[in-house]
Amino acid sequence: MGNCKVLSPKDVVEQYPALTTSPAVLANWRSQKRGPRYFKSSKKIFYRPSDVEQFIFRNPVMTIDSLT
Repeated sequence: MGNCKVLSPKDVVEQYPALTTSPAVLANWRSQKRGPRYFKSSKKIFYRPSDVEQFIFRNPVMTIDSLT
C-alpha cells in the first residue's frame, strides 16, 4: 500500500468532471458526511481514485438494453 496514489479535491474535480465542477462541492459533501470516502492528514484532504470511482458507479441505472 506504500505506492497508493491519492488525489486532492482539486485533482478529483479535474480527473472526474462528471462528479462535480468544484472543490467547494466536495467540501460541502464532507461537511454533510456525503460523497466519496476521504482521508484527512492534518488539514489536508485526500481521496483514493478507487473510492471516487466506487462512489460514482455505486448506483447504476438499469436500462432495457443493459438487460439483454
